[in-house]
Amino acid sequence: MVSVNTAHYTYRVAWSGQDGEHVATVAEMPSLSWLAPTPLEALDGLADLVRDVVADLEANGEPVPVPLSERSYSGKFVVRVPPDLHRRLATEAAEQKISLNRLVSDRLARVS
Repeated sequence: MVSVNTAHYTYRVAWSGQDGEHVATVAEMPSLSWLAPTPLEALDGLADLVRDVVADLEANGEPVPVPLSERSYSGKFVVRVPPDLHRRLATEAAEQKISLNRLVSDRLARVS
């Protein structure tokens, strides 16, 4: 029995001009994909494949990827930037009277 809810994985469907079909992918298992003529067929095919792969991993005692939606996130990550960019961002943050963290966080929020 599959203990991971495979419906909680991060699925995407896009048109593949190269293949002339829709391709479904799953972020937690980047090596898996499924091609089909319609988006729904691609998604259904991949969902079946993911269920089979997860069942096989579990049956063999191998680690099963945790869905991104069920992972814990601290809200912290480190980004290395060139010193001149760091200086420019720190200067801009000071001019706006906000923290460097707030400036960068606001900019990242606008990108997504």
